[in-house]
Amino acid sequence: MKLTRFEEIEAWQQARKLVGLIYETIRSNGSFQKDFRLINQLQAAAVSAMSNIAEGFTRRSSKEFTQFLFISKSSAAEVQSQLYVALDQNYITPQQFEQVYNQAETVSKLTSGFIKYLNGRKTQQPNNPTNSTNSTNPTTPTAPNPLTPRHLYIS
Repeated sequence: MKLTRFEEIEAWQQARKLVGLIYETIRSNGSFQKDFRLINQLQAAAVSAMSNIAEGFTRRSSKEFTQFLFISKSSAAEVQSQLYVALDQNYITPQQFEQVYNQAETVSKLTSGFIKYLNGRKTQQPNNPTNSTNSTNPTTPTAPNPLTPRHLYIS
């Protein structure tokens, strides 16, 4: 299945869930809501994780897309680091920490998988007959890659 919209990317969908969890967690504690600097950083990092996947997808270049995916992955790590501050300040419970931290980890792992997939595609030669449906015409689109990780796509 070829991806035609960024909303089809599982990493983006999971990043969207992360954003929702961040906002929900912040709303759950009045003291947390008063720490404007931390909540702004957490929200920005979570939204960045989601938005960079979308922005990279629209670039239509694997190299640029990969750069945006690395930014997304870094933003997920930033969320994880900031969660420690929220936990240490007793803004969130250990259970909330674990739930949001694990969601950020899911985003990071899916993003890493997508980066590996895109980097693997870059090493394929477009003129290679084994990658083309028609070896006499190098401009013919390549056949779908049967080695594409299934977790990158929605069924």
